[in-house]
Amino acid sequence: MSQQTSVLYDVPGPRQRRVTLISSVIAGLALLVGAYFLIYRPLDEKGQFSMELWGPLIDPSNENFTLVWERIGIGFKNTLIAAALAIVASLVVGTLLALLRIQLKSLTSRKFTGFATPLSYLLRGLSRLLSAITRVCVEVFRGLPVVITIFFVARGFPEFGVTFDNLWYLVIGLTIYNSVVIGEILRSGMEGLPGGQAEAASAIGLSPFQSTRMILLPQAFRIMLPALISQLVVVLKDTSLGFIISYEETLNIGKQIIGALENPIQVYVVIAVLFIAVNYSLSKLAQYVQRRLARGRKTANTPAQAPPPAALMSQAEGAGGV
Repeated sequence: MSQQTSVLYDVPGPRQRRVTLISSVIAGLALLVGAYFLIYRPLDEKGQFSMELWGPLIDPSNENFTLVWERIGIGFKNTLIAAALAIVASLVVGTLLALLRIQLKSLTSRKFTGFATPLSYLLRGLSRLLSAITRVCVEVFRGLPVVITIFFVARGFPEFGVTFDNLWYLVIGLTIYNSVVIGEILRSGMEGLPGGQAEAASAIGLSPFQSTRMILLPQAFRIMLPALISQLVVVLKDTSLGFIISYEETLNIGKQIIGALENPIQVYVVIAVLFIAVNYSLSKLAQYVQRRLARGRKTANTPAQAPPPAALMSQAEGAGGV
C-alpha cells in the first residue's frame, strides 16, 4: 500500500506542509475578514440582528414564538410526508422502468427464430417500437422542469374528472420526474457491469429477466448508491415547488410568516438549517449503508478457514476408531 501511495503522488516534506498550513490559515483569515465586512457589517447596520426580527424564532418569551414554530412544524411535517411518498414511489417506478428498458433492449437484439417468420418480424418490430416509446418518454419527462410537470399534473388530472388532494398532485409530479432519473441511473449502472456476468447467467440457464433481477440489479443498486442518495436529496428539496399548487410545505408557510412578521432573512436561515440537517442525515445514512454493504461483500468473499491441526488430528483419530 505504501508503495502504491508513493507512486501515485509525492509525500509532502516538512517545508511543503508548513507552506500548506500557512496558506490555509491565511485563506481562513481572509474568509473571516471578508465575511465580517461584506456580510456581518451591512446586515448589522440594517438591524438584521435585532431581537425584534429574531425573537419570534429564538426567544420562547416572544408572543409569536409558539405560533411561528407551530406553523413551521406543520410545514416541515408536510414536506417530509411529500418527500417520503415521492421517494418511495420514485424508487419503485424507477426500478421498474430500468428493468423494462433493459428487457426491451435485449428483446430488440433477439431474432425470435423459434417463431413463424411473420410472427418473428411482428415481435421484433413491436419490441423496437416499445423501446423507442420508452426512450422518448424518458427524454421528455427528464427534459421538462419539475415545476412544469407538477403544474400539468395539478391542472390536467381535474380536466379528466380525477381530483386529489394537493399532496398527491405534488407527489405524482415529483415521481414522474425523479422516477425517470432514477431509472436511468439504475439502467446505466446495469449496462456498465461486465458483460461476462450476463453471459454466465445465460450459460447456467437463467432467463434475461432472471439475470437482470437476481444479478445485475442488486449490483447496480450498490454501485449507484451515491447517485441514488443524491437524487433523493433532490426530491426532498423539490417539495418546495409545491407553492405552485398552494401546498403548505415548509417554504410556503415560511412565506406566510414573512408576510406577517417581515423578517425574510431570519425565517429563511431557520428553514435552511432544517433542510441542511435532513440532507446531512440522508448523506450519513448513505455512508452507513455503503459501509454495511462493503462489509457484507468482504464477509461473503472471505474463504473458509481450514481447521487447525488439532482438529484434523481428532478427526483422524475418530475415523480410525470407527
